[in-house]
Amino acid sequence: MKDWFTSLNPRERLLVAGGGIVVLLIALYGLVLGPFYSSIDRRAGRVATKAADLAWMQSVAGEMSELVAGGASAIDSSGESLVVLVDRTSREAGLGGRVTGQTPTGESGIRVRLEQAPFDVIVRWLATLEQRYGIIIESASIDRTAQTGLVNASVVLTRAGAGA
Repeated sequence: MKDWFTSLNPRERLLVAGGGIVVLLIALYGLVLGPFYSSIDRRAGRVATKAADLAWMQSVAGEMSELVAGGASAIDSSGESLVVLVDRTSREAGLGGRVTGQTPTGESGIRVRLEQAPFDVIVRWLATLEQRYGIIIESASIDRTAQTGLVNASVVLTRAGAGA
């Protein structure tokens, strides 16, 4: 290779050396700098997303504090027992056939067992119970099933302000 390079006239050597430098710079950018800058851009995007999430959380923190402080006003005043309330709302949410058991726990609590239930529907149902009726999720155990999106869950619910 060295013999071939020295056999070239000076003008050709300059052209080959310049081309080699250009190829080396392109390879350096393509193999090192390009992925590096791409990684920096992805991480900057993640930071921006997380900063926006944090700003949103801080903006609703006051509202959430008011809701927690005024939790008693969110409790349904219909006087339904927790068993009846859970049964009615689970049917309204489309979980009626998925509720396989309800066991009272103490005076103001209930353990609800759901099988092969859609995870998203369970989350919306629990949010409704908390927001509309002041029901607190004391504990939850959620296990995935073989079918995507379906879970088995055991949830212990209590009424807000009832010694939970």
